[in-house]
Amino acid sequence: MSAVLISVVIFNIVLALIVSLVFVPILVWMERRVAGFIQDRLGPNRCHIGGVRLGGIVQSFADMLKLVFKEDYRPNSVKEKLLFRLSPVIVFVTAYLSFMVIPFADDLTINGETYMMQALPIEFGLLWVLAFAGLGVYGLMLGGWASNNKFSLLGGIRSAAQVISYEAVMGLSLISMLITYGSIHFGDMVRFQGELIWGLIPAWGIVIQPVAALLFIITAFAETNRAPFDIAEGESEIVGGFHTEYSAMGFGLFFVGEYIAMGAASALIITIFLGGYQIPWLNTITLKENIEIVMLAILVLLPAMSYFFARWIKKNNVWPDPDDVRNRETKWLIIGLIGINIAVVLTLIGLLSFGISSNITNISVALIQVITFVFKLIMVNFFFILVRWTLVRFRYDQLQNLAWKVLLPIAIANVFITGIFVVVLGV
Repeated sequence: MSAVLISVVIFNIVLALIVSLVFVPILVWMERRVAGFIQDRLGPNRCHIGGVRLGGIVQSFADMLKLVFKEDYRPNSVKEKLLFRLSPVIVFVTAYLSFMVIPFADDLTINGETYMMQALPIEFGLLWVLAFAGLGVYGLMLGGWASNNKFSLLGGIRSAAQVISYEAVMGLSLISMLITYGSIHFGDMVRFQGELIWGLIPAWGIVIQPVAALLFIITAFAETNRAPFDIAEGESEIVGGFHTEYSAMGFGLFFVGEYIAMGAASALIITIFLGGYQIPWLNTITLKENIEIVMLAILVLLPAMSYFFARWIKKNNVWPDPDDVRNRETKWLIIGLIGINIAVVLTLIGLLSFGISSNITNISVALIQVITFVFKLIMVNFFFILVRWTLVRFRYDQLQNLAWKVLLPIAIANVFITGIFVVVLGV
């Protein structure tokens, strides 16, 4: 195995770990800050390490550390101890494995060898994700049943009924996309979306199949138990749902698994409907042909973005006590941003001055596409969070009626219409 292949594999695995696990504290911070904004309060912004708050993200790490060292209490009423312990692990692992086949950038070519930019370089794509997404519900069901608690059991049953209902709609919406793209491989789907319709409109899935996109986004909320489809937990109705009897890291794995599942759902929405790693009007070929212009744009945009970020930190970092250690954060942040800007600017100037080889061009394009994918991931996750703190929970009968009487007929009709366009019109 060549050193380049090992480096690419390690990079992809580490990136998958970052966007799935390391992203969780950031998503928790986003959740709490958005909730605070909607409820007209600040949210967490005081916890710090040596004065460094990072806008409040340190609070999320403190909460996760607390869960790790908390007493893991198991009620005496629990009979199936192995299943009780295994349930949160199933939820966590199945959610994490969904990230393994998501492409973070177009295939990378170095020295004539091409490497897939995903943690697991296989072409199962959509089939892999559907397989593990369907297994996640077993963790919720087993957790509710093994807890030997009527409220937990009710939450597990609700979760099973919800997932079965909305998986049917999700599968039909994806069939429409499979007919459209003609492939189950996510890389092929994203490359398809890099083209333009009539030479002007990006051929994103949400443009070509708006009905399928709407159906998939709705079912993604239901599959991840996010409000307004959070009846599996339903704190106001069934105490805490399937995880009522869990504490410490048992609850922590359920909690982290929910956010990883939300991130995986967001990654799927991006990959299938929002162009994946593609930048509108700048597909891989266009980026490679205009890499010098792109680097010049980065030279201009990076300092500007750093300036506005430093201003935001300073605005939210004014403490009454002048000796408060948190007042020093802005200074340290500015020093760090200046260092990053100098390093990036000097690197780009050096590349532009001495010429850019084909390998450097390919690597640069891959890094730009990775950054694009991560930016889209943050935006879609923000949408998930915004919906949670905006809409109220459905009643159980409303949730089932929506799935079977509204969404399912629309999904079936969309499959037929898509098939007619593809077969009859030959598009």
